[in-house]
Amino acid sequence: MNVITTDIPEVRIIEPKLFGDQRGFFLEMYRFPRYSEHGIGRPFVQDNMSRSSRGVLRGLHLQNPSPQGKLVSVMRGRILDVAVDVRIGSPSFGHHVAVELSEENRRQLWVPRGFAHGFVVLSETADFFYKCDDLYSPKDELVVCWNDPAIGIDWGVTNPSLSARDAAAPRLADVKNLPVYGQI
Repeated sequence: MNVITTDIPEVRIIEPKLFGDQRGFFLEMYRFPRYSEHGIGRPFVQDNMSRSSRGVLRGLHLQNPSPQGKLVSVMRGRILDVAVDVRIGSPSFGHHVAVELSEENRRQLWVPRGFAHGFVVLSETADFFYKCDDLYSPKDELVVCWNDPAIGIDWGVTNPSLSARDAAAPRLADVKNLPVYGQI
């Protein structure tokens, strides 16, 4: 497994080792000891999967005070995946990491607790899979505006398909109850 450090050190790109031949391939999606060596050591308690069409943008989402770390990957298709540091007091507050995840590159992205997360679908459809280190808590859910100019994400789309909640999301400066750096 190859682990790539990003511009925000807590966010990591993981390239699992693929074993393939004429019959197909095999790869380990997760093995606790290996991931723990790279700071991804909390037990996962929930797995989720979504299917979305080209141009669907989901995010930017997070939970607080019950934050979730997420190990995300794409089973089919291609997406641009984004993690935004929204921890008040963090040296990288408001900065983001964007990486393409696809069924071809088999990359994963570790989105730590205290980060908002979102993705946009670049292929006809995409099956998005993620492991969470805490349970979904609707009462703790927060949403940040996907096109907040203060964050400056280049999603590669101009008119994405959004949920009503995501379309009405406030800018980062207006979101209440953000996590605090060093306290999660």
